[in-house]
Amino acid sequence: MAALVFLPIEVSDAGWRSDIRKSAKHVTSRKPATLARHGASPRHRTVKPARPGPAALKPSALERVGTMCDRSKFRIVLDVGHTAASEGATSARNVAEFVFNLRLAQRVEEKLKSEGFAETRLLVTEGKAKPSLVRRVAAANDMNANLLLSIHHDSVPDALLENWEFEGKKSHFSDRFSGYSVFVSHGNPDFRTSLAFAELVGRELKAQGLQYARQYTQAIMGRYRHPLLNQETGVYSYDELVVLRTTRMPAVLLEAGSIINRDEELKMGSPERQDIISSAVAAAVKEFCQPFLGPP
Repeated sequence: MAALVFLPIEVSDAGWRSDIRKSAKHVTSRKPATLARHGASPRHRTVKPARPGPAALKPSALERVGTMCDRSKFRIVLDVGHTAASEGATSARNVAEFVFNLRLAQRVEEKLKSEGFAETRLLVTEGKAKPSLVRRVAAANDMNANLLLSIHHDSVPDALLENWEFEGKKSHFSDRFSGYSVFVSHGNPDFRTSLAFAELVGRELKAQGLQYARQYTQAIMGRYRHPLLNQETGVYSYDELVVLRTTRMPAVLLEAGSIINRDEELKMGSPERQDIISSAVAAAVKEFCQPFLGPP
């Protein structure tokens, strides 16, 4: 589950690392992402309401929120959730969430680049969470990206965990919940576009036969309880999530599936499921990256 804190950044491009180091000099400012300036990059044709609720955004309106896009120049940042030092959740079989996040993000990166999105970039962080939160966000904001997707894998609150033993080691599991979920923040400067992309991701995952996690509306989730914005696609709001709220580009967080659920953990570790998810994300990006064809 995604927490509020993320973390020093490495990027899969040397030039970006240089930009990050420069940006960190100018910055003064636990688990479960606005168009930036990009030279001649495409402009969104959107209206930015202050804090629209789900009822304010009709499906037809969401479909019209997109960008005029040259795939070869469209820059999407894939944020790998957590770090090797702060690994996030632990799976039912004692595998760190960070391992799942990195593996899936790399697969998504490969898929997007094969579809012509050559400027796709992978963000991999180092170190402990809190000290590097501001640096992570500052670096993302200086990357002049068109879109940010933060990739995570889900768990449950500690109170819902059960004990079991795997390969001679004590572990925890919860088979009660499964599925993906997609999060956006009303605090993002381009919430409308963030929501539009989140809807596309949810629709594509659903089209692949996947189901979304429904537990986030339940009281048993405690502080991880969040409003469901679309009961068809599994898009939730998580307004306080820093990586979604303070980045200056449309931003979405994907919980790809539950690794604390013993059956789903095995699926999430399989190349087949990773291909399904990466194909769904690529299809969503392709649909998002379409010319605006006219007025409503």
